[in-house]
Amino acid sequence: MRVSLDKIDLIVIQKLIEDGRASFSSIAKEAKLTDVAIKKRVESLKRKGVIGSITANLNYKTLGFENPIFIQIRSEVAKNKDLIKKLSALDYVSELYQVLGEYNLLAKIIVQDLEAAEKTISKLGTLDGILDLKTLVVLTEIKRSGALPSEALQKKL
Repeated sequence: MRVSLDKIDLIVIQKLIEDGRASFSSIAKEAKLTDVAIKKRVESLKRKGVIGSITANLNYKTLGFENPIFIQIRSEVAKNKDLIKKLSALDYVSELYQVLGEYNLLAKIIVQDLEAAEKTISKLGTLDGILDLKTLVVLTEIKRSGALPSEALQKKL
């Protein structure tokens, strides 16, 4: 379901992307509205599913973890439902996507170190329904953004 957004919604979204802890009053100043109006906008955006959650952007290295590891998974399509359930239940799998291409699942895992990664990947390889795995270890995060392309947003208005 596609949701239409106006300029105020886009201001609210952009400010929350820049700083998830931005106060309603600071957003209100920019939007030239009251903080109550901004609070209602945020609640409305949550209800519509535009904002799923506002979360912290963690630095894994500072917390003592290895950089994220992406694992491309080729699985038996007939066993995907059960496999997705199993993968979703694993606490070290922080993100899981069903994708198109040679591999049909993409998992992002967070582990302490490369030794733990090796053990984890070996365990994943034994799950029923997995045919092949390909790993990609992040060396350096260059860009991470929750923002929508500004050109696309301008076309929406």
